[in-house]
Amino acid sequence: MLKTENIRNIVFMGHSGSGKTSLAETMLFESGSISRKGTVVDGTTVSDYTSIERERGSSIFSTMMHVHWRNNKINMIDTPGSDDFVGEVISALKVADTALMVVNAAHGIEVGTEILWEYTENFHTPCVFVFNQIDHEKSNYQETLEQAINRFGSKVIPFQYPVNEGIGFNAIIDALRMVMYVFPSGGGKPIKEQIPVNELEKAKDLHNTIVEAAAENDETLMDRYFELGTLSEEELTKGLRIALANQQIFPVFCVSATSNMGTGRLMGFLNDVAPSPADRPAARLEDGGTLSPNASDPNTTIFTFKTTTEPQVGMVSYFKVYNGTIKNGDDLINMDHQHQERINQLFVTEGKNRTAVNSIIAGDLGVVVKLKDTHTNETMTTKGCKYEIEKIKWPESRIRTAVVPPSKNDMEKLIKALQQIHEEDPTLILEQNAQFKQLIIHGQGQLHLDIIKYRIETVNGIHMEFIKPKIAYMETITKSADEMYRHKKQSGGAGQFGEVHMRIEPYYEGMPDPAGLTVRSKEVEDLDWGGHLAFYWCIVGGTVDAKYINAIKKGIMSKMNAGPLTGSQCQNIRVSVYDGKMHPVDSNDMAFMLASTNAFKNAFKNANPQILEPIYELTVLCNDAVMGDVMGDLQTRRASITGMGADGHYQKITAKVPQAEMYQYSSTLRAITQGKAKFSRHFLEYAPVPPDVQKKLIAEHQEEMIDS
Repeated sequence: MLKTENIRNIVFMGHSGSGKTSLAETMLFESGSISRKGTVVDGTTVSDYTSIERERGSSIFSTMMHVHWRNNKINMIDTPGSDDFVGEVISALKVADTALMVVNAAHGIEVGTEILWEYTENFHTPCVFVFNQIDHEKSNYQETLEQAINRFGSKVIPFQYPVNEGIGFNAIIDALRMVMYVFPSGGGKPIKEQIPVNELEKAKDLHNTIVEAAAENDETLMDRYFELGTLSEEELTKGLRIALANQQIFPVFCVSATSNMGTGRLMGFLNDVAPSPADRPAARLEDGGTLSPNASDPNTTIFTFKTTTEPQVGMVSYFKVYNGTIKNGDDLINMDHQHQERINQLFVTEGKNRTAVNSIIAGDLGVVVKLKDTHTNETMTTKGCKYEIEKIKWPESRIRTAVVPPSKNDMEKLIKALQQIHEEDPTLILEQNAQFKQLIIHGQGQLHLDIIKYRIETVNGIHMEFIKPKIAYMETITKSADEMYRHKKQSGGAGQFGEVHMRIEPYYEGMPDPAGLTVRSKEVEDLDWGGHLAFYWCIVGGTVDAKYINAIKKGIMSKMNAGPLTGSQCQNIRVSVYDGKMHPVDSNDMAFMLASTNAFKNAFKNANPQILEPIYELTVLCNDAVMGDVMGDLQTRRASITGMGADGHYQKITAKVPQAEMYQYSSTLRAITQGKAKFSRHFLEYAPVPPDVQKKLIAEHQEEMIDS
């Protein structure tokens, strides 16, 4: 009977082209789970089974598989290598207990590897490096190892190294077991041979390093090591499991996945040494508590880490059991909205194929279909249980675009299709911007958005066009201005009369009361779009009745919401209403609202108005060869470089860049660096636009007003 201690949850990570999918396929074949090994080129792998992945020849979605190896069950999640699909990686890391960082030995440590490493650090995930494609003619194991140690530290320890890498590769020296594996032509099960004399000293040095690392975490093992100078295989396994689980070591193995060389030994190591869910720290809960897996606990707790939608099936939910045992027919409560869910049928999965099971224990991964109202990042528990697993924190978007369907009739269908994709991919953010009357989507990169477009057009039959999204500029003022406006209407029917005198000033917290005015009341409102409106009522002598305060403020707010310069929202302004006139018959709310709107608009234009634009902090990782091109491109985008320096063996550039200049940056960066650079961004501040840009924006707005 399977126990939590016999489960290994492994996530495959690596830069695009490192060979993750091929490695997973070979592991399935090596374990006997499949009888014939597929290839990425032929589109026949268990992972990458969707039509779009087979068409592109690369992973876009994470794929869950499993193998049985000796007494253990090894769950494997193959993830995309492109950072555009980072949501798939993060959701897999959430439930994994070990990461396999697959590295192309012909390319070394690439920028994608560096970024993925940061995610493993954020999740405190044990990591095993797998140097793949050792049989490639340009393979350079030693250089790749040195790069890994320089970037990730001295805890990176080689457990294996190739004897004759490149064309003709067929032998690996295993410093853990002190043996040389020699593979037959075409790969497969190796022959064990003694380590050659000329390699023996190197292998012994590595073996001693491994033994010392294993002994460091246990006093008993350390005493045994000092006493005997070595450890038994059982003692070594125990020490290494502790060291790996606590990220004290990051072992390095070498393989040729496509030729099936070294894969079986890697699986043996994962089976013997990789931590089970029971060996990992307790899961964090939303309330700050923790939860350790216990299959016999009646308080069953599962967490949905991924959701997909399939034709004729509907919602497919991938989950991890964090506590207890889930069974067919169980009723669980969704902790987000307290709705009950019936678990009708449980499955384990092998790519697109599912096998029905009766139960799934704590620590294991599974699948359930047709849940009514449970989504990615949500916890379900036994009724009365209050456990809620800490939610995944998704990364900020790095790119945005407006989308337009071919007709207004298709808009509703387009929004529904995008919402369904968001359900599967929470890193896609859908924004219906009422201010701009635009449907805007936010994603992780141009490839991310292009794939979404492809899916919408292919699956839903809705053509969609990407257009440049409008920018959320802000308007404010830089000096004080006084203005009055009289609204008077007496032609036909009831008349309208209202006169308002106001002073507007730049607002800042703690500013003194307006000079020369008597403040009767004041309020500072936090605006929905950011910034403040300070409204001061300074009328003395009752020239305007206080009952018109709300109407006057409403008039001001209407123009604050659509500013005088470009129709953008205004912020950080103090308005002091200090005089006016009213009529005993013709004055009403509408008259004073119109009077205050026009008084504010005229005063604003005389107060040295300023357009503000959103500024983002941009971080780019690239190599030395393309740094000049990256810098040159940033200069064309009105960027202000704030920092440059080395980050590992990459160059790191930080800059402040206006959002208006970031459109299609992902595509440009990919083009000028041949895809060997990565970037991230986050909102920093609003800052004044240059005078020439302000003049251009005002002119464009005036043109739009004429056209409309």
